[in-house]
Amino acid sequence: MTKAFALIGGALALLVPFTPAIAQTARTICGERDQIVETLTGRFGETARSWGMGPSGRIVEIYASEETGTWTITITAPNGTTCLVAAGQFWENLIPLPAGEAL
Repeated sequence: MTKAFALIGGALALLVPFTPAIAQTARTICGERDQIVETLTGRFGETARSWGMGPSGRIVEIYASEETGTWTITITAPNGTTCLVAAGQFWENLIPLPAGEAL
């Protein structure tokens, strides 16, 4: 795993335990996973790029669009509720480095 993926994974691991607190804020958008994904793909042209399992069975996903440069990080709870936890612009795919090389 490259350092970039390790850093991203570490940052996401910090976000996941705080999901209930985040979900209680007025700005957090949550809903049924199918509806959230449909909006991300239909309105923003984002597709799933990566995912991982977090604590308590939560799934963390990263969606992005190379065409528009937008990206979104979601967390889905075991009950199917998906919340948007971060979003931004200027998405860029990293080229994987050979094993042992750093960024």
